[in-house]
Amino acid sequence: MGWQWSAGCGVDAAPYFRIFNPVRQAERFDAQGMYVSTWIPQLKALPNKFIHAPWQTPPEQLKRAEIDLKKDYCLPVLDLKKTRDRALAAYEAMRSYQ
Repeated sequence: MGWQWSAGCGVDAAPYFRIFNPVRQAERFDAQGMYVSTWIPQLKALPNKFIHAPWQTPPEQLKRAEIDLKKDYCLPVLDLKKTRDRALAAYEAMRSYQ
């Protein structure tokens, strides 16, 4: 699990509370989208602003980049805001058991 510690996303990665957001991490540490472009070449034509969250790209921009989200790249399985809110609620509920 050393890679998780290095990435700051392991369960013991920090002595304080944190909810990992893979999109935000990618934006911070691969702002130009070089890693994404290497491993998901379908997204190379997207501007850096959208390369980490192609589902947020305006339809006309997707068309220009010749990307069909249903064919070339999957839509998100989870809504990160909703899952963050659920995690916060669960952590808050656990506080009452202390």
